[in-house]
Amino acid sequence: MSTHPHSPPTGTVPSGIERRNLLRWTAYGTHHLTARTEIPEPERVYWGYWQEVGPGEEILGDLAGRRVLDLCSGTGRFAAHLAASGARVDAVEGARSQHERAVARFGGRPGLRLIHADAVDHLERAEPYDVVLSAHGLSYLDPRRVLPALTLALRPGGRLVFSVLHTNSAGDGPSDTVTARPEALHLKGIGPVTVDMWVLAPALWESLVTDCGLLVDQVDLLASPKEGDPVTCTLLRARHPG
Repeated sequence: MSTHPHSPPTGTVPSGIERRNLLRWTAYGTHHLTARTEIPEPERVYWGYWQEVGPGEEILGDLAGRRVLDLCSGTGRFAAHLAASGARVDAVEGARSQHERAVARFGGRPGLRLIHADAVDHLERAEPYDVVLSAHGLSYLDPRRVLPALTLALRPGGRLVFSVLHTNSAGDGPSDTVTARPEALHLKGIGPVTVDMWVLAPALWESLVTDCGLLVDQVDLLASPKEGDPVTCTLLRARHPG
């Protein structure tokens, strides 16, 4: 498979890499379903791994009455938080156990729909959105598969905001080719788990997004507040030009 940044989309069927990642997150969610792990109510949306770092949901604009998609929404906590602001929020999660945790915790909230679906399959079927956000979820999906579908699911003038890993805890920086690489995640309750993530250089993310027809407004790096911790995240903001 070509790794050139301008490679064509790989199709709508999840790759073997994506399916393996989904199994890991399903196992994680199953553990916490069984343990009945509490899901706290967030005070705000945050884009890194640290609540105190970076901007919050204000970068999404005024969401009152807007049609919003939280893609790869996990336990649905950010989606529930945004729905409380008057947005009409769809929270789409591929791991059934994580979706079930979201339903158990936030099901029935006004303005919130919790959906179990493959990200691309949902994007191809859904009515267009005013805003699409994803906090770290896009790292687990082939960008050549998800970004074209995501672009088509945005209304003209709509916004896309997402965060992804940039530098990991070992200090390994991002790749300049569109390839997934193994990453060790220390998931609470189940220990170290190896997943495959697309950890790409910010310029490459920007190229992939603009190749799909979106305009990139801003790219930021969010650094860990802990001294000596090399972890950083990329935060990208884009919009549909229409």
